[in-house]
Parts: sequence; C-alpha cells; structure tokens
Amino acid sequence: MKNISVIFWSGSGNTEAMAIKIFEGAKTSNTKVRLLNVEKANIDDVINSDIVCLGCPAMGAEELEETIMEPFIESISSLLKGKKIALFGSYGWGDGEWMVNFKDRMEEYGAKLLAKGLIINGEPDESQLEECIEYGENLAKF
Repeated sequence: MKNISVIFWSGSGNTEAMAIKIFEGAKTSNTKVRLLNVEKANIDDVINSDIVCLGCPAMGAEELEETIMEPFIESISSLLKGKKIALFGSYGWGDGEWMVNFKDRMEEYGAKLLAKGLIINGEPDESQLEECIEYGENLAKF
C-alpha cells in the first residue's frame, strides 16, 4: 500500500480547500492518505510517506509562510533527497513566482517532483476543485 501525506498551511482557507480535494482524489484502495495541517505534521510523516504533497499559499513578496511552513520545510530539507514530492497552493497577486521558487528549492534538496505545482488564483471554484481531485488521483498513480 502506498502512503501519501498531504501537508499544508492555509491562511484564508483557499489552500486548505485545495488540500482537502487533493486528499479526496488520492484516496484509493491502494493508498493510505493523511491530510495534515503543517502545525500537526512532523518529520515521521515525511519519513513514512512514499509521496509528500506540500501546500502553501503565496505570502508577502511571493514567499512561503514564514513562521510555520518555512521552519517545517527547513526541518525536513535533509530528508527530501530522492523523496517523491508534489506541490500546490493559492495566491492572490503576482504571477505564481513563489511556486517556481518552491519547486526549485525542492529540486535543490534532491526531491523528485512528480508533477507541475498546482496553483490557483484566489478561492477555488468548482472546476478548480475538480482539478485538485484529479491532481490527487494522479498522485495515487505514481
């Protein structure tokens, strides 16, 4: 059975809505999926997962949230070499540069990115939530 952890931080609830739908899409008979707010996640959740799906909205000047998500990413950085990773998040301004930087950073840590980062501008609508479900379904196929 494949273990998948969907770990996220959300300020307004948009990234959380995405996380829930990714979680729903990834649940199959061959997967065990955990949905975790980053405040409840720990290193073991990364170590014990075949795939880690990380979600964070763009903050400030196209950055990850710096008081909770950023320290978590730093704490797991040494564990990501060869780890299958997927990324997602929402944004309200800019052009998605934070996701490019997030992806580049994961690659620098040696992570194996499974998909292009899924980004949604603002609150996800019904079609975008369906896109999140499909993203989760695709994760379960890796």
